[in-house]
Amino acid sequence: MGIFLSELLLKRKEGERMGGGSEADFMIHGIMKYHLFGQELWITTTTVGMTIITIVLLILAFAANRAMKHATEVPGTFQNILELGVEMLEKMTQGILGPSARRFANYIGTIFLFILFCNLSGLFGLRTVTADFGVTFLLGLVTFAIVQYQGIKNHGVGHFTGLFKPLPVLFPINVIGEFANPISISLRLFANMLSGVIILGLWYGMMPIFVKIGIPAALHVYCDLFSGCIQTYVFCMLTMVYVNDKL
Repeated sequence: MGIFLSELLLKRKEGERMGGGSEADFMIHGIMKYHLFGQELWITTTTVGMTIITIVLLILAFAANRAMKHATEVPGTFQNILELGVEMLEKMTQGILGPSARRFANYIGTIFLFILFCNLSGLFGLRTVTADFGVTFLLGLVTFAIVQYQGIKNHGVGHFTGLFKPLPVLFPINVIGEFANPISISLRLFANMLSGVIILGLWYGMMPIFVKIGIPAALHVYCDLFSGCIQTYVFCMLTMVYVNDKL
């Protein structure tokens, strides 16, 4: 590990001499410090990114609501996009949740858009929001709470006694499995998006200036666009699978 870090620093210095960036930066940065109830808190790059994305999504939600209230028989471009999105959401949820799809369509659609916009935020100069484990872990906890609520609602005490099946000796493993689900989906999303942030940070920070022309665009297409869309879909699909197991 020490040898790898030494080589990394050496390459960075060589990149600086050849006209590259001053450093490879892929960390979360604090922007403003404040105190609340005696605790020191920070507004970070993640906070700023989430705030911007939330505002954008709220604007889109109001625009979509207004467009559907004034929907016409011959839809315009925006109405067509909305109807296409709803149809795709219905197909995706019904394929796994079946008759219960309508109950969870709003939640799945919400996290799909939120995660997608967070994953694509790197394309617009922001640090990718989902490259912060605090964000992805919270999404995993929300999914975990919904899954457990559905299990208790639909099976009552059987939700807990089912942990002793097929053999009582497997109870610890079943409990670990329940708590592993939110951790695994949050870590999967976090690790995939963070890897893209690190790759792009190293490229921008260590490569000479003439190498930065053109090639980073292809890296952004893969690390932000392609990987971001795939990971959004995977997170939502796994969420529906976990919920469906409790129905």
